[in-house]
Amino acid sequence: MTLGKKIAWDDTVLPFQLDRTGTRGRLARLDGVLKEVLSQHDYPSAIEALVAEATLLTALIGQTIKLRWKLSLQIRGDGPARLIATDYYGPTDDGEPARIRAYASFDEDRLDSKANPFSQIGSGYFAILIDQGAGTVPYQGITPLVDGSLARCAETYFAQSEQLPTRFALSFGQSQSPGEALSWRAGGIMLQQMPEASLSIEGGGSGQGGLLSAEDILEGDDEAHWSHVNILLDTAEDIELIGPSIQPTELLVRLFHQDGPRVFDAQPVEFGCTCSPDKVRQTLSIYSARDIGHMTTEDGIVTADCQFCGAHYEFDPTTLGFEADDKF
Repeated sequence: MTLGKKIAWDDTVLPFQLDRTGTRGRLARLDGVLKEVLSQHDYPSAIEALVAEATLLTALIGQTIKLRWKLSLQIRGDGPARLIATDYYGPTDDGEPARIRAYASFDEDRLDSKANPFSQIGSGYFAILIDQGAGTVPYQGITPLVDGSLARCAETYFAQSEQLPTRFALSFGQSQSPGEALSWRAGGIMLQQMPEASLSIEGGGSGQGGLLSAEDILEGDDEAHWSHVNILLDTAEDIELIGPSIQPTELLVRLFHQDGPRVFDAQPVEFGCTCSPDKVRQTLSIYSARDIGHMTTEDGIVTADCQFCGAHYEFDPTTLGFEADDKF
């Protein structure tokens, strides 16, 4: 597709609320962030699509975490796309941008370029991890991979793990501005219905494999409101979600004008990696002297590359916590 130039809403997440229905949501647009994430590696198209979708989901979900917290997505499977991993770092201060990074691990020889990218993950799980910082125990929630897309897996996660009805409408792909090369762009909306009362749920849910779905969690007015906002969200077109010519506020008014949409301050996001020589050295400290010896090259150095940003590090083996006499 051919799009216009970058605008102010690119690389932002806009939180909003629908006052009449008690629905909260976020609208994200990713441009430079996604370009930076994907430019760190030369991924096949199927892997690029999975990383793009996971990065967009991470931006939408991560916007709710507090300052300096970290939210991560991990999608692991037994297919050729073995791992999709993302990190969202909350801003260090109010008004500062959040940071996102992502990478994938895959077996290129096993990839089927003609198949649906999600099918390349195989059987596995979808996990969300939240790290509140030093002195706390990280939270981890896991659900099986279901329903043909990462977005559907995230919806199932929120229904099953938090009993919170959630819906994603996502659009992502390669776009081209006049006179520029193709680049990836993404946009999407996340809706969550805030139930007035918790239901007592017995037995399995109506989702795939007996997992809970939004319909299992809601009743009465909540169920009617959820059905209503989903019908409206279904009318959103890809070009509206991805932008850039249509502003997020215009799209929200177009979709939900009768439901009292109210927007809050947008959260800027940027690509950012937290790797450093000290963190890599700390990671290497878990290995034994014998392991470090096997890692040492003929030139007498230990090398390591960051999987997220591709930064290359070289270390003297004697600086990795082992005495030289113990190393070999």
